[in-house]
Amino acid sequence: MRDIWIVTKFTFNQLIHKKVIIISTILILLSIIVSFNVPRIMNHYNKSKDKIILIKDDTNIFKDVLNNYKYNNTILKISTDSIKSISKKINAGKIDSGVHIILSSNNHITYEYLDDNTTLMDAFPSDLDAILTNTYQTIEINKLNISSDELAKIYPKVDYKIISTKKETKGNMLFMMILSMILFFAVFYLAIQVSSSITTEKTSKIIETIATSTSPSNIIIGKTFGCALVGFCQLVLVSLTVFISAKLFLDASIIEKYLGTSTFDFSLVIITFIYFILGYFFYAFLYALTGSLVSKPEDIQTADMPVSFIAVVGFYLAYFTLMNPNSNLSLLAKILPISSVFCMPVHFLMGTASTLDLIISLIVLIISISLISYVSIKIYSNAIINYGSHINIKEMLKMYKEN
Repeated sequence: MRDIWIVTKFTFNQLIHKKVIIISTILILLSIIVSFNVPRIMNHYNKSKDKIILIKDDTNIFKDVLNNYKYNNTILKISTDSIKSISKKINAGKIDSGVHIILSSNNHITYEYLDDNTTLMDAFPSDLDAILTNTYQTIEINKLNISSDELAKIYPKVDYKIISTKKETKGNMLFMMILSMILFFAVFYLAIQVSSSITTEKTSKIIETIATSTSPSNIIIGKTFGCALVGFCQLVLVSLTVFISAKLFLDASIIEKYLGTSTFDFSLVIITFIYFILGYFFYAFLYALTGSLVSKPEDIQTADMPVSFIAVVGFYLAYFTLMNPNSNLSLLAKILPISSVFCMPVHFLMGTASTLDLIISLIVLIISISLISYVSIKIYSNAIINYGSHINIKEMLKMYKEN
């Protein structure tokens, strides 16, 4: 145990002094602070002058009701100018757009929308159409002296409800997606450090001292713990930055609207932390295996590609099943260790995973970690002896069979 702690401490001190770790951590924290200030920045630029739309109503069917009508930072103004004059004002930037209302002899109404840029427009603006239509209907109804009770029958109040025929999920979907992505990037970013650390030391003289002082299993486990400690410190910094930034820069209503924090369950923190730790060790030992097979640091990216591909497949499998949590594919994603680390906490919070599903998933994940760590340690033990030679799949299997 003492040897594991020494290797852990050595790996931790080595990583925290790396410029890439320091710079990447600072950039992540700065990006979080900037992201939480995006609503303020958007509000600042949205406080621009109101958009002006001139309404040319030749037959006065709206009875000047629309004059100075305001909606969504847009002001409607009745104008007696000619279409040519309104077009000139639009092109000169004095107004934003115009509407020419034409009433035909058969009581048919036509809206002509005038704008200097209609390239991407394929229809009359829906919000403006709704205002014009509702205003016209109100004027005509008032002419008929229809009572409020009769009007209620013509335009009944309609409520809409969406009912799922399957088991309903609970929680905020946006929050679920964000949580799944955070788990993926946290686990992936931290675990990949293990292979880099192992390969780097295999090419240095330090490994000679370490290998003669302790067992290969202590080296693998110690390095995995060391990278985990660095990642845990980064996670704490990120969490504190997120919490402080949310308190300082975001309105509580915005957080509730998009993340649904009122339904936050503390059990999610515990389950997420458990899967984060187990997920890290699962992928860390996989990356330790690839690091054991490489003799040169420049080859590590190529060696890591299969594991990175597995991680990406696991993430997308988890991501797509979150969109359809009651599918058969979702059951597979909750059990497979490559994807369960990214989706199981979310499924449990959503209510689409039972306690039994959670227990089975954890058992499969723990067994997988034990097997992968055992294989990684055995291959690493023989890889140290064969340092400098190219190791292919056949030689890797031979190393595994050797005691």
